[in-house]
Formats: sequence, structure tokens, C-alpha cells
Amino acid sequence: MEQAYSRIEHQGLKDRVVSAEVAASWIQDGMTLGLSGFTRAGDVKALPHALVERAKNEVTFKVDVFTGASLGSDIDKIFAEAGILRKRLPFQADPTMRKKMNEGEFHFVDQHLSHTSEMLRANTIEQIDVAVIEAVGITEDGMIIPTTSVGNSLIFAENAKEIIVEINQAQTESLKGVHDLYSPGKQGERQPIPLTKPEDSIGTKGIPVNPDKIKGIIFTNQPDSPSNIVPPDAETKMMANHLIDFLKNEVKKGRLSKSLAPLQSGIGSVANAVFHGLLESDFEDLKVYSEVLQDAVFDLIDAGKVSFASGCSITLSEDKMNEVFGHFDRYKDQLVLRPQEISNHPEIIRRLGLISINTALEMDIYGNVNSTHVRGTNMMNGIGGSGDFARNARLAIFVTKSIAKDGKISSIVPFVSHVDHTEHDVDILVTEQGYADLRGLAPRQRVELIIKHCAHPMYREALMDYYQSALEKGGHTPHDLEKAFSWHSQYEKEGTMQPLVTV
Repeated sequence: MEQAYSRIEHQGLKDRVVSAEVAASWIQDGMTLGLSGFTRAGDVKALPHALVERAKNEVTFKVDVFTGASLGSDIDKIFAEAGILRKRLPFQADPTMRKKMNEGEFHFVDQHLSHTSEMLRANTIEQIDVAVIEAVGITEDGMIIPTTSVGNSLIFAENAKEIIVEINQAQTESLKGVHDLYSPGKQGERQPIPLTKPEDSIGTKGIPVNPDKIKGIIFTNQPDSPSNIVPPDAETKMMANHLIDFLKNEVKKGRLSKSLAPLQSGIGSVANAVFHGLLESDFEDLKVYSEVLQDAVFDLIDAGKVSFASGCSITLSEDKMNEVFGHFDRYKDQLVLRPQEISNHPEIIRRLGLISINTALEMDIYGNVNSTHVRGTNMMNGIGGSGDFARNARLAIFVTKSIAKDGKISSIVPFVSHVDHTEHDVDILVTEQGYADLRGLAPRQRVELIIKHCAHPMYREALMDYYQSALEKGGHTPHDLEKAFSWHSQYEKEGTMQPLVTV
């Protein structure tokens, strides 16, 4: 225990160590909690489980839970099962929570990940009663040093009435010094954010707080949950090759150098696999300015392809987690972790001229992208940061496999069932079939390109038949509204989007 207490360098805070159960007893019905954590990294682990135990003991309460993004340690799952949620934002990725949310058991607010902090500053959403933040330790002057993510922890700490700190001894103390905490301040009063390259350091190495706000400190000893990404498969490797061909062409035309431009990759297996394809490319001295730093980023660092990576969390598979955090000093000088409002800030994304790669659920023949809703109704995970990057990146690239459910679903449809990214924010579409460069093209120019290069062969003829029917209706963006969503309705009735053969 003496070793644990050594992580609290501020002498006046050592007497605030409590159990998770005691800290949980401070949470009251109707409160809003700001929990650290971003894509299964740096999430608080003890207090959420203690809250669920309170609920099992017939203590009736409901709370609003704000985070950076999805949580690990099954926290979203057990929160949903315990029935203690009133509202959840801005992102989640748990099947149990997804089911309860789509059944309407609690409210879910799907937000651009850069927006939560702005809404808290503007007092347009509930203010934080208690911020609960995982930390490596607390400095002598009361500064909280985050662990493997920053997410929204800074704004939660600034906004909260009280703070509970979880010091996680399973997180390496080598993380000290890798964070860069910068708060832009209120809108209308702030200065330009002084960041001009991914490796810039513009803030503090921890979260500055008034020590009087820290009500309690909990000790934990539990690693982050490993990511659930799967290794690249044949189709994602093909997608990576198509993307690399596109980027090579951009270099050939003088639009990019061999070091490209700072790269961003969304979360998940497909985006990670496409990013992984850069290992076999001729590009060099690459830099990353992203949200989540996944396995592929560290593979690229190890290969000497990436010289620096900026993100707001480190989310790794189990083997890669053991490798990276077992030798973290090897990577430390090539990494920085920032608040998500900085990693995802439109001003910086536009200034740095990012190449942004994110995953779509479905795309339509004009280039609109759905990244959140299954058949337009059921929420999958959330928009995450894809909108922050797509609207402002130099190149907004969306990737997906052309079919799903063994071909029963086409990812290229006449009209997406929910629009997250309009055609105005989408530059390049990539599937295992090829890529479509939509820049500077009118709607009618995009259609054949998308169908020919992105749609699966089993659906190309049907897509062209729809377009020809739509052309008879006319218009700048031709649609036959009676048929526009027929593919989705047929899937609901027949279990497939494939054209039915009638005898």
C-alpha cells in the first residue's frame, strides 16, 4: 500500500483515499457523471462496478453518464443491465447497451466527439456533478496525470462540482509526460489554438485542478480491456491496396509528397486494417494526427514508417498492449495524447490538412454515407469523430466492404437509410472492389463511378436499373422516392437485398 500512496505526491490528498463502495455512496439520483475513458482505454473501473452493486441492493437511482467515447471493462454493459441510466452520451459500442438503447430504456445522445466539451462550456447540456477520472497519479501541486486516454477528462474536471480520482497501479508510470492538456477556453474569448504540426506540445502534462475539488481517491489495479479488432483479411487487404493506389496517384500528380499528410484513422477492424496496409507501401516519415492510436500505428512506428503519432487514446489488442506498455519508454518520444476536442478540432484538422479514413455502414450512389443507423432506425455505435474529420479534412475517405451478411446486404444502395455524412463532405469511397474519387463531380457524374468501382458485381445491374428509373423523374440528384428505400424494405421482409427471381 505504501507503493500505491507514493503515486499521490500531494501530501494533503493522502487522507482522501476511500473504497469504491464509499465513493459510490456519494452518487445520488439525478446526478450527471463525467467518466474518463475513450474507446476502452483509460476508463474508470472500480466506481462504476460499485454503483451497479448499489443498484443490486435495491437502491433506486438513475444518472446521466457522459464519457469520451466507449468504455471497457464491461461498464456500458453492466450500466445498461442495472437500469441506472437516464441518459448516455456521446458514443458507445456495447451490444447490450445498444439493445437497451434501441428499445428506448434510456436516452442516447449521439454527438460529434469534439462537441461535448463546447456544450458543457456553453451550459447547453447538464453540468457535471461528479467527474471520475482514471490516473497514473497526482502530482505535488495537485495535477491529475491521466492514463491511456484523455478524452473529455479535462473538461469534466474543469466543469465538475467534485472529482473522484481512480489511481490505477496497473497503468505504467512511464505514461507520465506523454499527455498534452490544452483547454481552448470559451467561444468568443479564445485565441487561435497554437498547434501547427502533430508533434507540437501546447499545454500541461496533466489536468490542473484545485485540490479542494478532489473529494476522494480510489486505488485500482486493473489493465484496460483489450480492443476487439480482428486481423486484416483478404478483403480489407484489397481495400488497403486500392487506397494506396489512390495515394500513389496523388503523389504522382504532385498533390502529396511521399510523406503524404498527417493521417487519421477511425476506430474498428476495417479502418485499422486499411491503415495497416501502409506497412507494405513506399511512403515514409508518416505522421499521425488521430483520435485512437490502434495496433497498426505501433506496427508502423516499429517499421520506421511513422515518425510521430498524436491521439487522444491508445487502444490495443491484448498482445500489442503487453508489448507496447511493457516497453513504453521505447515509444514515448514519438507519442502525445490530447483532449478529444483538440484531437478532433476543426481548426486543427483544416490547418494540418489531414487525410482522414473512416468506416461506413452504407453508402449510396451519390456519395452520402451512413455510419450510425442500421436500416435507418437502430443505432449501432454513434457518429464518433468521423464527422469532425470528414467535414474538415484535406481528403475525407470512407471505407467499407461492398456486401455484408454473405451478400444479403449491399453496402452500396440507391439512397442511404440515414445520412451522417452528406455528399458534400465525402471525397473518396473505397471498397474491396475499388475506389471512387468524387471530388469536383456533380451528382450524375458520381453514379456510374460508384457503381462500377465500389459496388459488388451481384448488385451493379440492379443499381443501374434504379438509376435509370430515377432519371425518368429528372432533377439535379435523380431519385425515385417510391423505390429509394425498397432495398431496405425488401431486406426486412425477405432477408435479402438481392433481386428476387419470380417464376
